[in-house]
Amino acid sequence: MNIGNLGGYTLNNLNKINIILGKNGSGKSTILRHLQSNFHSIENFGKSKYITPERGGALVYDAGVEQNLSNESWTNERMKNLAPAFRQQSVAQYRKLKDIILEEIENEKRSDKDYKFDLYIDKINSLLDNIKIQRNGASFKIYKRDNTQELSANVISSGESELISLGIECLIFSKEIIAGKENILFLDEPDVHLHPDLQVRLVNFLINLVDDDNFRVVIATHSTAILGVLERYSDTGVAFLSFGQKEIEFSQVTDVYKKILPIFGAHPLSNFFNESPILLVEGEDDERIWQQVVRSSQGKIKLYPCSVESVDNLNDYEIEAQKILNSVYDNAKGFSLRDKDDGSDSSITDLLPIVRMKLSCRNAENLLLADETLNSLSVNWLDLKSKIETWLLNNASHPHFQIMNNFKEGGFDRKNFDIKDIRNDLMGIIGSSKPWEVAVGQAIANINMVSIPINFNEDGKILSFLGEKVVCNLLIAT
Repeated sequence: MNIGNLGGYTLNNLNKINIILGKNGSGKSTILRHLQSNFHSIENFGKSKYITPERGGALVYDAGVEQNLSNESWTNERMKNLAPAFRQQSVAQYRKLKDIILEEIENEKRSDKDYKFDLYIDKINSLLDNIKIQRNGASFKIYKRDNTQELSANVISSGESELISLGIECLIFSKEIIAGKENILFLDEPDVHLHPDLQVRLVNFLINLVDDDNFRVVIATHSTAILGVLERYSDTGVAFLSFGQKEIEFSQVTDVYKKILPIFGAHPLSNFFNESPILLVEGEDDERIWQQVVRSSQGKIKLYPCSVESVDNLNDYEIEAQKILNSVYDNAKGFSLRDKDDGSDSSITDLLPIVRMKLSCRNAENLLLADETLNSLSVNWLDLKSKIETWLLNNASHPHFQIMNNFKEGGFDRKNFDIKDIRNDLMGIIGSSKPWEVAVGQAIANINMVSIPINFNEDGKILSFLGEKVVCNLLIAT
């Protein structure tokens, strides 16, 4: 579905649940309020509702609030960034929801004999861990989940109040939609006051709701936890907002998103992401190397390695990660790392904030033959060359004999020869049962950048295999 020129904005490719991701001040709230105010002008208009980002008040019944809720002035109050009596209004909406359900039951509008208002109480309680609500006349009371102790609305957490309030608001909207029409719920930063785990619970609640009823949701947020859970829902659209942007293009959650969104979902706070930025690498071997680097560095090196499964995919991942970084985080960086392969030039242009790098050796496997890695395996380069020559004398029928012989005949070029197919043979010749990725990762982590002179051209040294850009960005800067 496309919506054109709605309050000066255009939305393309709307799905069931749609995410507008952007930094604070990028205009997310402005867009949603304009869409809500002009929604009546779209073709096949049904119902729409805007839920403000700052939802104040307490979950208590207020007769004055209920009486004035239908007034236009109160509707306008709800369109502001801060609605100080929002939760009192939610309690009034609860009473309205109950009346709607009971009317449906009395007028036999639902043929399901098990249909009752308690089903909606259960839906709200599905959002909560430690407390629950129970019907109490026209309103409800709050109790501890594991006993009968009643709780005041003023003593439950802000997150619990948020979930109850948002649950009621979404449920009442689901009952007010017009069948056969376009109905859209605009949720402005529903993640406010919610721990990432509770954000996930709210999104699952919304997924179930839109699957049962005919409406769409547009969520403005900067929460990557919300994105992380929606990567599993096929009817999701994602748009990344820049300052002043008027045309919003929603994209399906691609395989690239499915791979990287859980990583960003694990970094809901900008400062945490800045400490452990994403590192896109070609394959699983590279991922294991850098995971070992992080583990073995004992907190000195902080990265979040992510395999893209093939160098052919790396550019797509860089572009999508760039969109997320620019839309969510302030002054954050991400990294990508390629093998040099058979090229002579290891330089590559950055795609900021993604810093793009290449190794100075052919492949990650070549790091196995750097002096520091070999020394950690109790062998030196001269001894290994001698061991390889002995192996060649005794293994003429081995399937990798020719590759190993080519390695020798080519002058044992340990930095540039393609040793992918013989890396495990080399580990056997060395006499180690350790996975080669672990050995390389430990060697990188153990580089002491303080006590040794930094020389990126010294033959055989791991710094010359990694290259200056890799070392300065991944080992020194982090």
